[in-house]
Amino acid sequence: MNGLGVARSLPRAKVPVWLLDTDMRRPEMHTRAARPLPISALHGDDLVKELVHLGVSRFTGLRPVLFLTQEASVATVSHHRKRLSSLYRFSLPPVDVVDALQHKQRFQCMAEKLGSPVSPLRHIRTPADLAGLEDLHYPVVIKPGRRCVQYDQQFRKAYRIASASEATDLVQRMLAVMPDIVVQEWIEGPDSAIHFCLQYRGPHGETVASFSGRKIRSWPPQVGGTASCTAAPEVHEELSALTTRFFRAAGVIGMASMEYKRDQHTGAWRMIEPTIGRTDYQEEVATLNGVNIAHAAWCSELGLPAPTSSANAHASVWRVRSEDMQSAARQGQRPGQGYPRGDRVVDALYRWHDPQPFLVQSLTRARRALDTRMSRLVGGWQANGGKS
Repeated sequence: MNGLGVARSLPRAKVPVWLLDTDMRRPEMHTRAARPLPISALHGDDLVKELVHLGVSRFTGLRPVLFLTQEASVATVSHHRKRLSSLYRFSLPPVDVVDALQHKQRFQCMAEKLGSPVSPLRHIRTPADLAGLEDLHYPVVIKPGRRCVQYDQQFRKAYRIASASEATDLVQRMLAVMPDIVVQEWIEGPDSAIHFCLQYRGPHGETVASFSGRKIRSWPPQVGGTASCTAAPEVHEELSALTTRFFRAAGVIGMASMEYKRDQHTGAWRMIEPTIGRTDYQEEVATLNGVNIAHAAWCSELGLPAPTSSANAHASVWRVRSEDMQSAARQGQRPGQGYPRGDRVVDALYRWHDPQPFLVQSLTRARRALDTRMSRLVGGWQANGGKS
């Protein structure tokens, strides 16, 4: 959804797009908005080799603007920026800033040092650190310090835990896979209390583009990613100022965003986590509401004047249909419940003028469902001794 949203945002300003991925069968690779290019890796030395090869062959003399959508890609490009900057245009904070802000505990330390509003957190690396869990107020949220394939294969993105004993049990199991776990006090409030500020910051730390929005639902509820969201102009001035203040003090340039939650008891904002060097999952919601951050970034990288933002008369809801419907059902809500009245609803995947990504995903899901059904039937037949 992330890459597809960026690919659809840029052609609005007549900017041609190439979309790179390792799997040409993925839905976004069939969009009319971009030309697909297969590569062998999205991070590590192989990604660098692929980018260098494309830079001196396909993109000779172009030096295109490079948009990243994954943390691992950002880490790779950040550490190989000298080699890649002659072939591509991109802006990143210093390497140590990127590394710090991609790690939840190091971000916590930086936020506390700069006086930014964050909830108490404990960093657990060994069993000896577990004693610190007793000092927190419960419930808490538990998640990895940074993304890790081994962790993702066995655990969910995050867990909401109600007691110190439950937290200790879960963290002990996690430590066997990844000795880098953070446990942070939960911020009370529904998913609709989660807001975000998406920005692009120029080479001198100036705010080139800024947009504030809020979630409507997450999937899974409370601990998952965005299922639906919309604009939040009523808090934009406040959140944009908070975000700008932190990023300026931290030395952040390029693509960046900050997620917040308003505590339902105190009404105070709390920073949850930043996104650095890449577009946000729901980046397209800004474009749909008149702030094309991807285009602003493209203009900034080429030294062109920043495009003018234009707030729409009616705000747009951006939703991942299947996840939003599951989230609504899980919470006993009707589809569409919680959407601001009068807002236009835009599906993250399906567009009438660009239907291929939706059709490809639907076909893929149908095949998976059929394969699962057939596997169960064959398994039942074998268990029954081959008798019908």
